[in-house]
Amino acid sequence: MAGAAHHLSDDDRAAISAAVEAAESKSSGEIVTIVSDRSDGYFDVALAWSALVAMTALTVLSLLPDFYLGLIDRVLGRWSHEWTPRAVLVLATCAAIAKFLGMLLLQLWRPLRMWLVPRFVSNPRVRARAVTLFRVGAERRTTGRTGILIYLSLAEHRAEIVADEAIASKVSPEVWGEAMAAMLVELRAGRIGAGMAAAVAKVGDVLAQHLPRAEDDKNELPDRVIEV
Repeated sequence: MAGAAHHLSDDDRAAISAAVEAAESKSSGEIVTIVSDRSDGYFDVALAWSALVAMTALTVLSLLPDFYLGLIDRVLGRWSHEWTPRAVLVLATCAAIAKFLGMLLLQLWRPLRMWLVPRFVSNPRVRARAVTLFRVGAERRTTGRTGILIYLSLAEHRAEIVADEAIASKVSPEVWGEAMAAMLVELRAGRIGAGMAAAVAKVGDVLAQHLPRAEDDKNELPDRVIEV
């Protein structure tokens, strides 16, 4: 998607590609880098928040009916008005719909929508997206199954590393913590390209220890960063 293009400059792309090339020169591992604008639209979460707000409005109205009905009468300038059950039901329905739609519209502003997405929802979805992209772009596409993906999802401020079988059998997931930490330092300073390049360098060091480069090794996957 074009949405991620503005996040990376040409210098960022060049730095990441150069880091991948340098890392692969020491190892038979094949590093794929992907930067995504976001991993999910989270429309279901937006609907859940809207429904919660609507239900809250109905609950408050049911707990304080005299206050709100009296308030409406005063706003409309009524001296005395008897609310029928039907009128109360119509009012409650309109209030719930208005609250639901209002909250849904507010969440069209993406910073708010992303802020309202809990980590226990976004983290698994970022991981699932990384795994899906890995399967499409790297898994089993190398001779010795030595592909590894470094995936950064910008909206969620989260990165994932997914390794093919030959790497995963030698390196535990915890080992990639250093690469994540190196990336985080740069990302906090707003340097996305430098962050990805730092992570690539750390991953390259690990790969060089476990999968040193063979003389007949070929570059099987692109070095350039992929933006989705």
